Amino acid sequence: MYDFGYHRPDTAADAASLLTKNGEAKVVAGGMTLIPTLKQRLAQPSDLVDLGGAADLKGIKIEGGGITIGAMTTHAEVARSGDVQKTILALAVLAGGIGDPQVRNRGTIGGSVANSDPGADYPAAVLGLGAKIRTNKREIAADNFFKGMFETALQDGEIITAIHFPKPEKAGYCKHPNPASRYAIVGVLVAKTASGVRVAVTGAGPCAFRSKELEVALGGSFSADAAKGAKIKSDGLNNDLHATAAYRAHLVSVMAARAVAAAG
Repeated sequence: MYDFGYHRPDTAADAASLLTKNGEAKVVAGGMTLIPTLKQRLAQPSDLVDLGGAADLKGIKIEGGGITIGAMTTHAEVARSGDVQKTILALAVLAGGIGDPQVRNRGTIGGSVANSDPGADYPAAVLGLGAKIRTNKREIAADNFFKGMFETALQDGEIITAIHFPKPEKAGYCKHPNPASRYAIVGVLVAKTASGVRVAVTGAGPCAFRSKELEVALGGSFSADAAKGAKIKSDGLNNDLHATAAYRAHLVSVMAARAVAAAG
């Protein structure tokens, strides 16, 4: 690693202030991506602002017809939360399938969403459930948040403080994981909401995206057969050593069908 300053503020406001004062600073949440990047000397921030001490960024509560999760809440805490299981079971299932126990007990929901990794699970939940991303400056709708691979709508000095997930009528999540990392080669979250069906896909493209084909199919019949019958195009999907674009297109409809079945 290169030398850097280290800060552990007590609040989100203090963290934002440190970022403003140090233009080359980076935020570290669980450190699942940033720390390996630093070890490989692929990044050289002047300072690290550790959000681990900010108590106002942690916690889970039922509110506003859904559930709000603090950005520094770990995957394990989301998975075992009775409030999450009771309100949006699919979200607890998703969190419980991330990585391994070490990752789940260290990684955070805010860090995962802010990183926008192509194979991360949470972006599918954010998009599929129509979540609101709350920051120290504003609230961002899910459909406006993910811009590309490792790219989001977050601005310099902007920190995710919490994410609010509206409660759907029903929802399910299923993924085909990489056997080593447990990242999603393809993961699909389906949600039936008061405003219609939402289907979000992760792992298949450069970033999470909504599938209009599946939303149309499931809007007509919220069933596994309808999902299986949807024709998913492979244009623009990832094509790598783990799976071809054509195979990923096939997996999207398969995972969607399983997610619908899981939704009940």
